[in-house]
Amino acid sequence: MARLLSFLLFLFSGILASASTDYHEQLNLRPLPLSGLLASFNFRSNITVDDFETQNFRIFPRSLAQILQYAGTRELHLRFALGRWDTETWGARPWDGRKEGGQGVELWAWLDAQTDEEADKKWLILTNALSGLFCASLNFIDETRTIRPVMSFQPEGDHSDAILANTRLLHGVLPHEVVCTENLTPFLKLLPCKGKAGIASLLDGHKLFDASFQSMAIDVKPICDAEGKCVLQMEETIDMVLDVNRSKRPRDNPIPRPPNEDDLVCDTSKPYHAHDTCFPADHLLGQDWTLSQVFGRPMQGACPLTDATVPPICLHIPHSRSVYSSEGSHEIKDAEKPKRCYNIPADGEFTLVLTQPDVVADGKGLEINEPETPVLFAERSLTGYGQERGGVQAILTNPSDEEVEFVYMESLPWFMRIYLHTLSTRISSTGSTATGNNASDIIKEIYYRPALDRERGTQLELLVQIPPRCTVFLTYEFEKSILRYTEYPPDANRGFDVAAAVITTLRPKAMSLRTTGLLLYLPTPDFSMPYNVIILTSTAIALAFGGLYNIIVRRMVGANEVAPSALKLKLDKLISRIKGKTATA
Repeated sequence: MARLLSFLLFLFSGILASASTDYHEQLNLRPLPLSGLLASFNFRSNITVDDFETQNFRIFPRSLAQILQYAGTRELHLRFALGRWDTETWGARPWDGRKEGGQGVELWAWLDAQTDEEADKKWLILTNALSGLFCASLNFIDETRTIRPVMSFQPEGDHSDAILANTRLLHGVLPHEVVCTENLTPFLKLLPCKGKAGIASLLDGHKLFDASFQSMAIDVKPICDAEGKCVLQMEETIDMVLDVNRSKRPRDNPIPRPPNEDDLVCDTSKPYHAHDTCFPADHLLGQDWTLSQVFGRPMQGACPLTDATVPPICLHIPHSRSVYSSEGSHEIKDAEKPKRCYNIPADGEFTLVLTQPDVVADGKGLEINEPETPVLFAERSLTGYGQERGGVQAILTNPSDEEVEFVYMESLPWFMRIYLHTLSTRISSTGSTATGNNASDIIKEIYYRPALDRERGTQLELLVQIPPRCTVFLTYEFEKSILRYTEYPPDANRGFDVAAAVITTLRPKAMSLRTTGLLLYLPTPDFSMPYNVIILTSTAIALAFGGLYNIIVRRMVGANEVAPSALKLKLDKLISRIKGKTATA
């Protein structure tokens, strides 16, 4: 019996050690200006190709793996996004924008298919299966919301040329989809610890969807090493920007109140600083919080299946700041970067405490992490007025001293009929007036696939180059279509959501970013008129039919010509009896 227990313990320890190398998780915390805190959760699971084909799943979720096998999916990328990333304040996007999607739900995948018809069938299977798995409306990604990108997306996994020759790339987006807790719960169920331990225990729907920006990403791709050994990797990522001051408010009293005089953090370097005058300092200087305040709960130890060599929590702050952690944890400081990580025990609760920095008398000497400047700034808006035509303007700014080359992709609904001949660009340099320029000088390549009414949307991809320290204004015009009254949603007067533009930079640095979505107003009929017409028509028919029926059926006769009915005779007898009894009395 002792030998059997020893063998089982040895076998379990071997399985646990093997599983720990196949699963990694890490949380990165980075303070942002204006009381912001970026929390990036990353979970990574690996499975060998042989185990995937034989369905020997341990850490890799079976529910997702079987969908990928049935739909013939070589590589999958799924995004749930809500809110807007403030590039001017927060700087560059996390993960260089590779884990970010447009507002709503975005999906693109490489499918095994010899023809486009076969790819469409597998795409339908994939969207319907993922719709049920993640409780989202992915089944509404039909042919009108699906495109086949040519220049924008490249495979992130390791694929041979023979495999890529027999695959098809499809991309779909639902900008009107509302991301909520129903999408977070299936996300956590794909993890080995199911949100009960590890960094996933910090994920609370109330905090996540109260953030200024949040994005959930799932990436499945094959990864091969130099020896040719390949694994299928699933990476789950959650990025959210929390407001520290908002998170620190008590739940029983969430109303914001003015801080006390002792709690003010003032910039004493200002010449007008005095005992009764305070200019607020940057929140990066005075931001203090605890892990329980930010996420509303402490961390429930470490996940026992994670790789012990990867610290589960990392904090990106200067080394001069004081941080306290729970007992039993071990702090590891990075000598080259302002970063410190923590190894924590598997049992017990864990929390971090970031204290206020020491205030210097002259307001100088405090170290802060400045946000990284992005390679490109991008914004997009609608132009024009009226219900018939309109326009789109994209403002693209290159803040660096190097030329930036990128691919600009638009996926527009079919009822936005764009005029390609109106595509124009205007360039302006920093510190000088705007000058006209031909589109061919900036736009090097164009791929345009026009829309077909109720069959497919418009696909526009542009290869653009922006000189250093320049801003490009990209504009085009479009015509609005009139829909059938059955094609309008219940909230037709709100407008129609247009998907965000996808920008993929090629030089000097490969990254991805999305613009904000658009809200398009279409000619909307007065939906009360059909009901008014129905009521008026029914009233007219009732009056006409009633009068005509009376004329045809009724006969005009004298009262003495009508024979008394049996009921009238009985009433007359009853009345006479009552009169007789009354007279006798």
